[in-house]
Amino acid sequence: MKSAQYVGNRRVEIVEGERVPPEAGQVRLDVAFCGICGTDMHIFHGAMDQRVANPQIIGHEASATVAELGVGVDGVTVGQRVAIRPLHFGEPTAFDREQKHVGKNLKFIGIDSPGGMQSSWTVPSYTLHPLPDALSLEHGAMIEPAAVACHDVRLGKVAKGETCVVIGGGPIGLLIALVAREKGANVILLEVNQSRIALAESLGLTAINPATADAVAEVDRLTNGAMADCAFEVSGSAAGVKVMTDLLCVRGRVVMVAIHPQPREVNLFSFFWSELQLIGTRLYEEEDFDEAIRLAAEGKLSLDKLITSIEPIDKTQETFESIDANPDGIKYLIDCQA
Repeated sequence: MKSAQYVGNRRVEIVEGERVPPEAGQVRLDVAFCGICGTDMHIFHGAMDQRVANPQIIGHEASATVAELGVGVDGVTVGQRVAIRPLHFGEPTAFDREQKHVGKNLKFIGIDSPGGMQSSWTVPSYTLHPLPDALSLEHGAMIEPAAVACHDVRLGKVAKGETCVVIGGGPIGLLIALVAREKGANVILLEVNQSRIALAESLGLTAINPATADAVAEVDRLTNGAMADCAFEVSGSAAGVKVMTDLLCVRGRVVMVAIHPQPREVNLFSFFWSELQLIGTRLYEEEDFDEAIRLAAEGKLSLDKLITSIEPIDKTQETFESIDANPDGIKYLIDCQA
């Protein structure tokens, strides 16, 4: 079997892995596909070297087939196809307020412990979500990012008939737009990459390029002056933070999705003047995975169009390099059995 290990200095090496027998409460998986996300790219660039062990098998957007059960595991069968919710909760604390998915002792599988870019992967059984027969394993590897989008839309309290602006048309931004549309919202996407704009339009989304058009004026025009009920900041940019409050109506909601490691200048006066709300979102819960699987199985998320390329595990290094060189791409999958 093979595994893709981050070894530092923008290098991923393919090494001979090992099949780790499952302990009590664990399951060993034959990994089918593993997606590369923005966090994996941060690891590749060395931005998380203080957190990520070296070498480390990375990756957490995975689909797999159950290969072996540990003692005490029930509700799962060998041969079952699954998506993985890669969270290890740790001991709960009073600080957590029972929100274990963002608890103080949370560890992320694929960052803090070995991840899914390997042929065989042993994980806790509670991380597994069965995939229906209608869903391919390729699409199963998209469930984790789709669950992020479902979580963001749920916490954003998106309702039928509302207008939502999604700032940033990368993988998560596009998935948020598609999930919000399924909730009955009117969705406007802001994106500066013309290829991603074309993709969004092919998905039936309204897209604006804020580099060539006044985004606030366009949202005003498209909503007949009502502006947006909810804005999702997914770009991670200072420009996105600057414009997000200008897009909203009275008591509108900003949903902060992107990671902003540095402080940003925020127009707090708008929060006061229009009674805006700021909602932080991170990761997902079980119900978000269930919702993502349902939407994907019903064909509501256009996952085929979001998959840019599928590459064999032997080409993981080249795939990371391709992502760096191609800002037009959306989602790259690693075939862990190829």
